[in-house]
Amino acid sequence: MTPPPDRPVSAPIASVDSAWLRMDEPTNQMVVTGILIFETPVAFSDIRRILDEKLLRFPRFSQRVADGDAAVGTPTWETDPEFSLDRHIEQVTLPPPADAAALQAFVGGLMNRPFEHVRPLWRAWFVPDYLGGSALVMRVHHAIGDGLALIYVLLTMADPPAGAAVAPGPTNGDLDEQEGFWAAVGAAMNGAANLVWRLPASAVRQVGQLLTRPSRLVSAGATFGAGVGALGRLVAMESDPDTVLRGPLGTEKRVVWSEPIPVATLKRIGRVTGATLNDVLMAIVSGAVRRYLLTRGPVPETMNVRGVIPVNLRPLEESHRLGNEFGLVFLSLPIGIDEPLDRLFEVRRRMVALKQSPEAYVVFQLLRAIGAAPRQIFDLAVNVFSRKATAVVTNVIGPRERIRFAGRELRQVMFFVPSAGRLGLGVSVISYAGSVWLGLQADTGLLPDPSHLLDACHAELAALDALERQTHAPTPADGRPHVVPSS
Repeated sequence: MTPPPDRPVSAPIASVDSAWLRMDEPTNQMVVTGILIFETPVAFSDIRRILDEKLLRFPRFSQRVADGDAAVGTPTWETDPEFSLDRHIEQVTLPPPADAAALQAFVGGLMNRPFEHVRPLWRAWFVPDYLGGSALVMRVHHAIGDGLALIYVLLTMADPPAGAAVAPGPTNGDLDEQEGFWAAVGAAMNGAANLVWRLPASAVRQVGQLLTRPSRLVSAGATFGAGVGALGRLVAMESDPDTVLRGPLGTEKRVVWSEPIPVATLKRIGRVTGATLNDVLMAIVSGAVRRYLLTRGPVPETMNVRGVIPVNLRPLEESHRLGNEFGLVFLSLPIGIDEPLDRLFEVRRRMVALKQSPEAYVVFQLLRAIGAAPRQIFDLAVNVFSRKATAVVTNVIGPRERIRFAGRELRQVMFFVPSAGRLGLGVSVISYAGSVWLGLQADTGLLPDPSHLLDACHAELAALDALERQTHAPTPADGRPHVVPSS
């Protein structure tokens, strides 16, 4: 497809998008990997037509990065004068038995392949025969868009529901006629807020001074208010404890994903404990990490490891705009707590505290600042914050109902978040049509077989489910459920 002549020839790369572009390393590519699994076979010609007619309506998918490395000058998006869709999609055949393990091995082999900046930063692989249907694997650089923006792209490529208007394109922000179609996008927003902390224009210089001279934290907080005060607290965090999940990274990655987990099961656990669905999921991750580490040695009662959690800051009406508009919070996972129910209550308490803090907004502004900062400050910031966590943990709410592409129903959606900085573990959670899937992306030098950690996730879910079935609703006195002995 030749880009329409009314498309902009070039556009500057926003500094926050540039930050993700500059974060690419041989051991960690900042690329989002998505997998669509269809109930019945799809023709390659139909997939190609969808990409040609719908994906390429977004200029970013036919634009490349100009000026080479984002570390030099101000990089821009520019239309690839030699763009060809055929360079970005290919048909592949999985080795027998062409099952989930074969697809996971194929995806794992793609995880650390870098993009060439002479072409647009995305690729797709079509698997025509997969478990009675077909599969499509897409890799999109994080500089192009965040989770909500890519969910928008996904739904734009889907068939509109019967009787609904065609999903709006990238130049149409009027969602009134598509209210039902875009209910899924609204659900994906985690209660988007319009408030964004604004740091002064001197933020780049101040960030560098904060990172190199922690003694300036007090005066910086007094000068710039709560925003930089929160930044000060982030910089002052101790490094995460050394475990088998932290260490030098290699270039080999592996991925696994779970069987579908009913959303109803997670909500039932949440109702009886007063926890949100996200609280339950974070408690499952906490318990799984504890269970896995216990197979390697004792876990101290006071031990915590941090998960970096993306928080959407994008209003729904701007979901059609690509790019990144999310902050990050550092959730301390209480893996030293022995009882699953106690872990869940502690996760809930910590999540409530994070929601009341400006941390997500401050990190968003920090990403904007370091995206335009000199390379020395950028590398320093990435090093500092990489030491403060063990994993990236992200939760995306997808469509509540099954959607179709070219008349074929989508059975499952899966994605894998890039592990920013020097982190070796990524945990991705996505819900779709009443089910949730957990996905793990791991550096094989730290976690040779991530299926063991995935098994621990299932074990933790089973433990919480069993406890829920033994409980009554929380009592007003202490807010905790009354557990009765099982018969």
